[in-house]
Parts: sequence; C-alpha cells; structure tokens
Amino acid sequence: MHQPVFASFLQGGFECSTHVRPDGRRLDLVSATKHDQFATQDFNAVKRYGMRTVREGLRWHIIERLRDNYDFTSALAIHRAAENTNTEVIWDLLHFGWPDHQDVFSPAFPESFGRFAGEFARILKSESNKTLFLAPVNEISFLSWGGGEKGFLNPFAQGRGGELKRQLVRSYIAAVEAIGCLTTNVRFVAPEPVIHIAPNPAALPEAAVETEHSRRSMFEAWDMICGRLCPELGGKPGYLDIIGINFYDRNQWVHFGPTLTRCDPDYRPFREILKEIHDRYQRPLFVAETGTEDDGRSGWFNYVANEVVAAMRLGIPMKGLCLYPIVNHPGWNDDRHCRNGLFDYAGDQGYRSVHKPLARALLKANVIFQVEFQNLYEQYDSHVYGQARPPLPIPPALEFRFPAATASYEPVRTGAQGILF
Repeated sequence: MHQPVFASFLQGGFECSTHVRPDGRRLDLVSATKHDQFATQDFNAVKRYGMRTVREGLRWHIIERLRDNYDFTSALAIHRAAENTNTEVIWDLLHFGWPDHQDVFSPAFPESFGRFAGEFARILKSESNKTLFLAPVNEISFLSWGGGEKGFLNPFAQGRGGELKRQLVRSYIAAVEAIGCLTTNVRFVAPEPVIHIAPNPAALPEAAVETEHSRRSMFEAWDMICGRLCPELGGKPGYLDIIGINFYDRNQWVHFGPTLTRCDPDYRPFREILKEIHDRYQRPLFVAETGTEDDGRSGWFNYVANEVVAAMRLGIPMKGLCLYPIVNHPGWNDDRHCRNGLFDYAGDQGYRSVHKPLARALLKANVIFQVEFQNLYEQYDSHVYGQARPPLPIPPALEFRFPAATASYEPVRTGAQGILF
C-alpha cells in the first residue's frame, strides 16, 4: 500500500507573511501572533486536533539583514520546537517578503534567492536526516497579480505582472537547483491559488474565450515550473513535485462581475477543480490553504473537507488538507483583528482560546479522513506517486506559440515552445 506523503492528512498553517505595507511598514505576522515565542505550545495544541504536519515560513528579511550574510536563528528555533514535539514542517522559503537590499526585478534576484534557499537546506540537513518539505515560492500567481499587475502588494508595481511571474519562476527553479545539489532527500511543494470564472451573461458571446483564458491562467506558474510554458526559464518536469492548492470562498466569480457563492448555479464544485488539476499534472495534491473569517469558519471548512472526500472517492489521491491560518492575526493592510483561525492571540504564557465550532469540525473531519485515506490508498501502487516524478501528460487541446521576452536581459529562444490557451 502507498504511504502518505505527509505525516498527517489534516494540517495547520501558521500565517507567515512578511510583506511591506503601502505605507512602508513591514508586516511580520510570525512575530505579531507571538508564534515565534510560543512555537512549542502551538505545536502541542494543533496535535490535539490531529495535525502533526504544519506550514511555516522563513523571514528572509530577518535572516539576511546584510547581503549573503545569513543568520537562521529565528528559523532554527521553530525547527527545534517542531523536532521536540514530533511535528513535521512544510517550509515556505519565500512567502511574499524579501530583504530591503533585494530588488525582485533585478536579474540577480533569482540567483541570490537560490543561494539563500540552498544555505537553509544545508542547515536543516545538518540538524536532521528527515525528508525536507520545501515550498520555494508561495503563490507565484497571486504575488504576480497583486504585486506586479495591480500594485496593492509589495513591490507595488503595475502592468508588470508577467515580468514578475517569470522572475518568481526563475527564483523557484534556482532554489530547486541549489537545494538539489545538496540533498536528494527533499520534496518540493508548489502552492498556487485555484479559481473558477463563470462567463458574464451580459457580455457578448465572444467574451467566453477571454473568460476561459483568464480561468486557465491559474495553470501558468505550474506550467512554467515544469517547462511546458516558457521553457527558456529553465523549467523541467521533475521540478514540479507536490502541488499545493490554495482555495478560499472568494476564489470563484463572474467575469468582470460579482463573487460566486456556493448557492449560485455557476459555482463549480471544488472536487471538479481538484480532478482537473490531477488529470493535467498527475502529481500528488494537497489543499495547502483554505479558510474564511468569523462565523463562517466551520461551515466553509466542512464544505472543503466534504469536497476533498468526494474527490478521493473519485480516485484522486489527495495527500492532505491544511487549515490556513491556524492562528488569528492582524490584517495585512490595517491592524484589524482577523478572526480566521482555530486559535486566537496568545496570552502572556502562550495560551490561546479556541474557536469551538471550527474545533468540532476539525475533529469530525479527521476521523472521516483516516477512513477514506485507508480506503483510497489500498487501490494504488506505491510507485505511482512516489518520489520519482512521472512524465507529464500533455492535454491534446493545447496550442503552442513562441514565448516573447518581457525583460531586456531575457533571451528569446525562437525554437522553444510555450502554451497559448
């Protein structure tokens, strides 16, 4: 029987965003939630709800205050707390933030990030001989859109989304190559948001093509990483390993229209999205982020959990479901109290109150998942989704084009194929 990728199916994510606000203040949610002070208590707390695997993030701006001068003390404190509590960590190496001396649009950025990632992997391997789970860059698509196209996230650029996406893909690849030179006992995670866009009934019929093009943009980062799209960036099939799927209640909408709710006839069941991604890539999948705020927390989690079970019954080998975040935190652009986690802010001794409806949903889901997980993997041979990355299937409906450079220093390989939807 195939063994699970992660130590536990049900997982929790500690909010690790470290981006810069529009007013210039840097947001450090690891510190703001006191998770850096109470990591041991936090890890023991999540275990009570069946979570032995968690997502954590490096704070690059703290680790590399001076160029190429690394101090991993902050990360090692959390790593050692995880080791002491038998907690498995999926590490985000870049979760929206970088040091002030780094220019994300610079040609030197990917190489610099690769050195940083490689050094962290080397340090971790010196501490433990366990398999490393590393997410080089979290949500390339969202950061490219928010920070490169719309200008509401660091680096606050507009009209440069394509350029930023390529830079982040280069950085992902540079990290994989740097780490791969150090160890083979590592799994790479590529977390990206998934969406659904329904046609606008008020639009002309030909707008349906644009709608579908926009919907399929969610595949671009994964396609670049595996070399299907823009292979001049250096992507290879083996670089796409474990696919993380980030899915929230705002991830479906009408094209140039309102957000869709689960009651809308155009709302696409999450199980169908999971199946499309699995059919496309044939890689291990897990829900890397999901959650919502306030009184909707338990209802939304129940919906996602039920859809994951439905996907497993369709034969899709899901590897986990991560509630994200696990701890309430201050708002990104203001200091409002975001009540979207299982636990609230910590007291002086690390105690956090629990959102009981969500706690009950987690405990119920964990029992169901264990049964479904056992039933599903009795149907699969272990070699299919093991460490070896099988060849990627190419959907027959894809068309091909020659990719164009988006930066003056980027070469154009006129013989390279990319994908045009």
